[in-house]
Amino acid sequence: MLESKIGRRSLLKGALAGLVAIPVIGINTAAAAPAVDVNDPQAKGLGFVLDASTANPKAPAGQMCKSCALYQGNDTSGPCAIFSGKVVPAKGYCRAWAKKG
Repeated sequence: MLESKIGRRSLLKGALAGLVAIPVIGINTAAAAPAVDVNDPQAKGLGFVLDASTANPKAPAGQMCKSCALYQGNDTSGPCAIFSGKVVPAKGYCRAWAKKG
């Protein structure tokens, strides 16, 4: 049986490199996700619009994707828990909006 010894420093370096890679992989996956189509049946049912200022009826002040508890993105776009596997614009809006904690 072949035994190899891994030094403590090597083990810690490998673990740290793995931890650093996890967010990078997540960012790349989110960027590759398709955008929600406003004509998607689920999006239509929730009154989803790409820009809250164009919502009909008008979205209440401040209610847009980036201020919603379900939004997991940045200031431009990101994933939403309602539209699994898809990206929504930060300025978008739908009736599933929920106030952040």
